[in-house]
Amino acid sequence: MKITAVIPTTVSVPIDRPTAIATRALGSREYVLVTVETDEGLSGVGFTYAGTVGGESTAAFVSAALAPLLVGADAALIGRHWAAMYQEVLLTGRRGAALRAISAVDTALWDLLGKATGMPLARLLGAVADEVPAYASGGYYRPGDPLEHIREEMTFYRERGFTDYKIKVGGVALAADVERVRAAREAIGPEGRLALDANNAWRWPHDAVRFARAVEEYDIWWLEEPLSPEDIRGHAEIARTLEMPVATGEIHATRWDFQALIEARSADILQPDAGVLGGVSEWMKVAHTAASANLPVAPHWHANLHVHLAAAADNCITVEYFSLDTDIFNFERLLTPETRLAPSGGMLPVPQRPGLGVEFDPEAVARWRVG
Repeated sequence: MKITAVIPTTVSVPIDRPTAIATRALGSREYVLVTVETDEGLSGVGFTYAGTVGGESTAAFVSAALAPLLVGADAALIGRHWAAMYQEVLLTGRRGAALRAISAVDTALWDLLGKATGMPLARLLGAVADEVPAYASGGYYRPGDPLEHIREEMTFYRERGFTDYKIKVGGVALAADVERVRAAREAIGPEGRLALDANNAWRWPHDAVRFARAVEEYDIWWLEEPLSPEDIRGHAEIARTLEMPVATGEIHATRWDFQALIEARSADILQPDAGVLGGVSEWMKVAHTAASANLPVAPHWHANLHVHLAAAADNCITVEYFSLDTDIFNFERLLTPETRLAPSGGMLPVPQRPGLGVEFDPEAVARWRVG
């Protein structure tokens, strides 16, 4: 089965309500979709989130650097292709757009292999489960009453069977954020688990520790990305200081970045994102490395992909989930309704279609296509 084409498509899907995290406003989400076509008529699809402005740069890496390596090659040699792609972009980027491009292509190759064998990706990777735990992610900064927003969103998810949740922090004054955390805890009750995501809001470890001390009475599941992802020592200092677990890794790329986090003991929970770090191939390497260090993983975003990977990694404790109704992470607007995820009781059933089990809606892709 020879590869005949590798085709990237950039889409920009608008967020209709004003929305922000601690470090930036969000007006739209840009995704790069990659289709790998073969001489046998089969095709695989992969994707990555490219930020709010980075889609065309990521797609350019696919077209200019990666596609020429793959056309004419055996589609099943995925490990060989990953190594070749990584070597090709060594001079232009070992993180960021280059690795997101590799992630989308690698994922497309795995989807293609699943379709060729008739197996769901989770089964292809050695599944240990047919469903995985998920948490409801939200609590972004939006205009209006911040406490009412939190209460409404947590109630929305609780009524749909979720017991685990995450909200954003670090974007307003400490006292105001503490009130938001209190409102979330009251809305979900004493039994639910509540994580907090700072999105690299603080510069110094002591600022993160000060915030953590102020909210520790609300029984926090984990504190996520308190500092810049480059500050490995700072994260290690926070992890040593707090009893509250520290989580990070969503912007890190490749097994080597994660090796540094593990060796420095910078996190109690690692958050690899297959759309960021190098695709399915690299995500599984990171998960296995974390398991050897007795560390859990909780992947960031891309639940439609991570549901398969979580089902094949027994140290994966949960998957991040967003309902389309909340208009925050809007990737599923690109999918046909029947291939969107269907959570039940806080669990995500693993799709049983071959490969990833997703199907893009051609009208939606055409509507939001860039260029």
